[in-house]
Amino acid sequence: MTKLKQRWFAALTLSAACAVPFAAHAQDDTGGLPQPLHQGDVTFVTGGVGLDESQALRTEAPRWPLSMRFTGAGADYLADVHVKITDGAGAAVLQADSRGPYMLVQLHPGKYTVKATYDGHDQTRTITIGRNGHQKLDFSWNE
Repeated sequence: MTKLKQRWFAALTLSAACAVPFAAHAQDDTGGLPQPLHQGDVTFVTGGVGLDESQALRTEAPRWPLSMRFTGAGADYLADVHVKITDGAGAAVLQADSRGPYMLVQLHPGKYTVKATYDGHDQTRTITIGRNGHQKLDFSWNE
């Protein structure tokens, strides 16, 4: 191997070795939570397919104004639930699909209507978010 190839191979090996610990450290900083998503001025996280992510979302839920859980027959957890949240004036503040059985949403204090749709079946709830409040909604489709 030529000197140039040896240096290139050494640099590549060193880069790969450094990248692995950095990636692991970056994931640890999030505490296992999925990446926050934004829609307008609403921030939300959704997921919970794996055990670590599911536990992180359940632990974090009380710190968010709204937490939702989606289940099916036999208490199976669901993903791909379409969620639409409208404010008291009827304006949509969030329209998103869940990436797992949990969704946490940062909402301003006020009255909201939450509509969750799974496999063509809708469920609707009306909630009020207080200044320091937390609302927990469970949606279940038992077909």
